[in-house]
Amino acid sequence: MIPGAICSRELPGKGHAQVQESEKIWHNGQFVNWADARVHVLTHALHYGTSVFEGIRAYSTPGGPAILKLDAHLDRFERSAQMYFMDIPFDRAALRDAVLAVVAENGLGSCYIRPLAYRGYGTMGLFPLDAPVDVSIAAWEWGAYLGEEGLRNGIRAKISTWRRIGNNTIPGAAKAGGQYLNSILAKIEADKGGYAEAILLNEQGDVCDGSGENIFVVKDGVVITPGLQAAILEGITRNAIFEIAADEGITVVERAISRAELYYADEVFVTGTAAEVCPITSVDDHELGEPGPVTRRLQERFFAVTRGEDPTFQDWLTPVKGGAV
Repeated sequence: MIPGAICSRELPGKGHAQVQESEKIWHNGQFVNWADARVHVLTHALHYGTSVFEGIRAYSTPGGPAILKLDAHLDRFERSAQMYFMDIPFDRAALRDAVLAVVAENGLGSCYIRPLAYRGYGTMGLFPLDAPVDVSIAAWEWGAYLGEEGLRNGIRAKISTWRRIGNNTIPGAAKAGGQYLNSILAKIEADKGGYAEAILLNEQGDVCDGSGENIFVVKDGVVITPGLQAAILEGITRNAIFEIAADEGITVVERAISRAELYYADEVFVTGTAAEVCPITSVDDHELGEPGPVTRRLQERFFAVTRGEDPTFQDWLTPVKGGAV
């Protein structure tokens, strides 16, 4: 089994699976039963997408579960909320404690954690600032987002006809609920075409990212990825790969990537909290071959870190007291 993957009701290689229910969800400062974590149908975020969220993973290590890059995720969570003028009614310490507690309370080991801040019930209309801000944190077992087979042997991807929303249309640096309608259209299109994932171009026609991942190209041993100006989300796993690559002596270059470069790349892979580090073996039916040596090297090192076996990046892991061993 690929490290980090767990058994779930998963549709292989497609990035969709039934939610594996846990017992408790942290909601506005207290735990409630999973089935009781509900919202009113007139909740502002249901109508206008006024929410921000994070995807975080905990991994099983010899010392128990540990959360990968917790503070980096909370940094982005707070930054996303700030961009939408959402005042989260809990400080950093409370959020951090809540994330750790939700894993322990549910007795989880390897799991996915979803903090969510959203404008709740009380007002309607486009002006949002009078609506309350509610915060929930859930955690559940979720295996390989793009499938264990995908992690091992790679996936097929398609360039979407949908362009990524530009930075002057909506702040691409925010991880906000409404923005993901863009990704959803691309994901559906790829799925209907028989592909595991979509790759979106930006408004300039350059490669941007996947529907939920950052994208990397390998050519002549150099790793290339779009920069922040390309309207990508600054991924936590993306930044982890930068650090791992530097430690491995692999050069990483941030620059614009043309669509055609994907077709003749030596290797292509995507990264994300859900997707982890996943090879791409074909783009628009241009075959790239089996996962290459650079992708494998970075993937193996990433999973060594998440297993708690890599002392170089031990500080990326925050132990959870009371989680599953």
